[in-house]
Amino acid sequence: MKTKFIKICVLFILCNLSSWSKPNETPSIYSKNYIESMMQKVFTWQVKNPLEVNLGEDWARAVLYSGAMRAFEHTQNKKYLKAAMKYADSVNYVAGKRFRHADDMTRGQAFIKIYQVKKKPKMLNGIKGRIDSLIQDPKPGREDWWWCDALFMEPPVLVLLSKETKDPKYNNYLNKMWWDATDFLFDKEENLYYRDKNFFNKRSVNGKKVFWSRGNGWVMGGLVQVLEHLPKTDTYYSQYEKQFTSMAKKIATLQQPDGLWRASLLDPQEIPVKETSGSAFYTFALAWGINNGYLPRETYLPVVKKAWKALTDAVEPSGKLTWVQQIGAKPEKVQQSDNQEYGTGAFLMASTEIIKLKIN
Repeated sequence: MKTKFIKICVLFILCNLSSWSKPNETPSIYSKNYIESMMQKVFTWQVKNPLEVNLGEDWARAVLYSGAMRAFEHTQNKKYLKAAMKYADSVNYVAGKRFRHADDMTRGQAFIKIYQVKKKPKMLNGIKGRIDSLIQDPKPGREDWWWCDALFMEPPVLVLLSKETKDPKYNNYLNKMWWDATDFLFDKEENLYYRDKNFFNKRSVNGKKVFWSRGNGWVMGGLVQVLEHLPKTDTYYSQYEKQFTSMAKKIATLQQPDGLWRASLLDPQEIPVKETSGSAFYTFALAWGINNGYLPRETYLPVVKKAWKALTDAVEPSGKLTWVQQIGAKPEKVQQSDNQEYGTGAFLMASTEIIKLKIN
């Protein structure tokens, strides 16, 4: 009887030890619950701390809400949708003031995603009218998209418009523009884009070609969305796919030991500190590539896991994403306190694809 009593006591203690340990366990940073919680925390902080400079640089804010709509699509959390609609209402669902400038089309990404949910013509017609006018008065890609950032800002709008209107003219325009801009800016030896023509012959302090991390991050972020929405039967689809896999292979080799990328991709010692906006776009693109069968999981998953860990480490307890290079046009110094809305937009995009990896 005494032996039986002792066994019961031991069993009771073991059960309680097990239950007591659970609250203290560190949640996996790759679990769906953790990622969705982190997304909400980062987004909430950013919305509560808008940057005044973005009133004049609206594309920076538009990227945040492009990320928010992607977060809504993948989580169905209406917090993201409501915030994006509030932003879109504030700019009346119209493109920015500069008629030809790709930056001023970036808003259209959120507009069209909202339209897909709400189906109100106003949400589509403003950006559609602007793009229709550009198609009627075209210029070569190397003129209108003369800087590589443009390959994120406008192309997703074009493929989404074509998808929603069932009109191939937007995809046809995209193909002409993208490949002419690429012929101008893409370095076939390095499989990277120069930010613009000013960097063709420029070298870093250590004699390396200058390829800007966020600039190539913009391209990868835009390329993913083209591959998502362009019909696979499109004549140019295989070219986009080839470019994506070539760039992904190169980008993976440039990841630094801490999991992130440096502002100057080929010369990490030029600015030897982490940078999260370009890194978040690479995490998004590489994870998307794994999830959609373009990149082998066994090769790229270690890269993505390392990057995601480093990105979460860059989030302060308040939800502030740090180490985001400020608005610029080249590799520049980054400080830990630096934050920008487009960085959070890229973080949200990356988060949605990390969830889909189902690492746990």
